[in-house]
Amino acid sequence: MRILRGLYGAVTFALSVVLAAAVTLTSGGSAQAGQTTLRAADPSVIRVGSTYISVQSTGGGIAVRQAASTDALGSAPARQVWSDTQGRGEVWAPELVRDGGRYYIYFTAGVGANHRMFVISSAAPDSGYTAETQLALPGDKWAIDGTMFTFSGQRWFVWSGWAGDTNVEQNLYIARMSSPTTPTGARYIISQPRESWERVVGNPYINEGPEAIKDPNGQLHIVYSANGSWSDRYCLADLRLRSGGDPTYVWDWYKSNGCLFGSNSSTMMSGWDPTLYVDGPGHHSFVLLDGDIATSPPAGPRFPLMFHAVAKGTPYSWSNRYWYTGSFCWWGGVTYSRANVPGPNTDTGWGLKFFE
Repeated sequence: MRILRGLYGAVTFALSVVLAAAVTLTSGGSAQAGQTTLRAADPSVIRVGSTYISVQSTGGGIAVRQAASTDALGSAPARQVWSDTQGRGEVWAPELVRDGGRYYIYFTAGVGANHRMFVISSAAPDSGYTAETQLALPGDKWAIDGTMFTFSGQRWFVWSGWAGDTNVEQNLYIARMSSPTTPTGARYIISQPRESWERVVGNPYINEGPEAIKDPNGQLHIVYSANGSWSDRYCLADLRLRSGGDPTYVWDWYKSNGCLFGSNSSTMMSGWDPTLYVDGPGHHSFVLLDGDIATSPPAGPRFPLMFHAVAKGTPYSWSNRYWYTGSFCWWGGVTYSRANVPGPNTDTGWGLKFFE
């Protein structure tokens, strides 16, 4: 995203995070536009007090880092907190959440159509985690990229999954939680990849990587990744729950009319510019205090963001993804519109601007 002059007097904000890991790193060259040295995908970072904590998949396990500053994360040890001793399969996109002073890591494990969500927990961020437990998500279908949050006094779990048992499209679903490890009731669909700008890459069509955040008016947003992650059309889009809306009712959610953070001009929402330095930004992490949407930022300043992307000029592939640092801010008076639906077809409120 181009830097916009006069944006609440904000100046360019970049986290100087240099993340080292027990993964393959590039040699030579220099990082650009917030690129870290970590060649990986699906960042998840929260702040607890003055400590920053990151979590990522290490292939057959999950590792955590913590440090007193974002700068110090680069030299912090990567501690393996869980290993796949049960042969669960591919381990994807761990998400770190803090609830009631306890740490929970939600992650996907499985092979093919058997991917399911699991959770481990501990009183400490980087040691003492329980054995994995499969989340009993309603429907028991293929599920990835899940995370838990609290909104209006209710815990919720949101994830990407299939409607049935075949890989046609990845939808976003939400369900209530009676505890951080116990889904309750039905699953409800809140988004399907049915807009033209999120169907430029298919087989399957994709909505994934949902992350909750609350805007200055107190409305809930689910920012997600659209289009296939194997394509430079990968991007971030927004779902905004109408004021007073029911999170389980799909027509109370209004979708941005295009990507809000992406590298392809043809898929961007009007008034939002494509990235200058990276291709296919997606699967982001809002760096919130305690990872709690109750600490979501106010209007005005920019706040830290992490996402994965591929540097422009580099062949786009999963193996070329890096973690990047950036920032975001709230953008007022944004109208999302839709056609041929029950009830009002427009909703105006806060949207988001993202910056490399």
